[in-house]
Amino acid sequence: MRALVVEELKPDYAGCVVKEIPTPEPGPGEVRVKVRAAAVNFPDLMQTRGEHQHKPQVPFIPGMELAGEIDALGQGVTGWKLGDAVVGGARIGGFSEYAVTPAQALRAKPPSLSFGQAAGYAVAYLTAYVAFVRRAQVEPGEWVLVHGAAGGVGLAAVDLARHLGCKVIAASASDEKLAIIERDYAPDATVNVTGGFRERVKEITGGRGADVIYDPVGGDVFDESLRCIAFNGRILSIGFTSGRLPVMPVNIALIKAISLMGVRAGEYGRQLPQKGAENNAAIWDLAPHMKPRVHAEYALDDWRAAFDTLAERTVVGKTIIRPDL
Repeated sequence: MRALVVEELKPDYAGCVVKEIPTPEPGPGEVRVKVRAAAVNFPDLMQTRGEHQHKPQVPFIPGMELAGEIDALGQGVTGWKLGDAVVGGARIGGFSEYAVTPAQALRAKPPSLSFGQAAGYAVAYLTAYVAFVRRAQVEPGEWVLVHGAAGGVGLAAVDLARHLGCKVIAASASDEKLAIIERDYAPDATVNVTGGFRERVKEITGGRGADVIYDPVGGDVFDESLRCIAFNGRILSIGFTSGRLPVMPVNIALIKAISLMGVRAGEYGRQLPQKGAENNAAIWDLAPHMKPRVHAEYALDDWRAAFDTLAERTVVGKTIIRPDL
């Protein structure tokens, strides 16, 4: 089979190559999936450089989210049959024609989602769900400011927050991206963060500020968010795509009575398995009501262009690699 293999950890994905490797066989309790779609996430890019907290040993196949059809069953597998359309995730393995995964890690693909939509659904929507429902415990009518709203996790946050009855401010540095978000997701307001956003957020919220701020960006965006958060507000720290780890002065937390909440949806589920199972069930129950957006789909040989949509921040939604193209 053909797969994208990370042979060396290098900048700019220079250690990656598409090559022929043996097709894996499923072991006991495993299934082999013919991959129809695999989503590209920032951790995938980080793993090719050895910069992610999960560091698989080289050589390895990146790709943490996939959707496809069951192609082979390992010993003892029940509940699945050949040809079943499934979605699943693993820390590695999706950017290949076939992937082996534990049978219990898979779910039936919702009929309402394409293979591309399904492949890019779980990580983004699980992150948004844990952030809003488990951590911030948002209430209908609260103002939610979503930074990086055009990215996969940001757009999922806009979508879910609207469904939860919140008033949503979508923030991005691109008017073009904001226009797409307005057209497809109808947030209550949008903000271009270029040149600052504090006053615009205060204006939109009638001087109060945002009750909840969803921040996958960090850096200067986090710093300014502290200036436009409401009293008793919650800042959800999702990640640091800006490249700078911000620091929160505790006097601001004291004066505004705000909370800073870290969000790692996967770790939340590992530490609290029962709630983790509930979270996963909840997001797939929500799938028919959500609108995951596929930015573009690329053939396996065009993996570099797919990675570049994230690295160059041109993506609106999720970028998908299609090994079957």
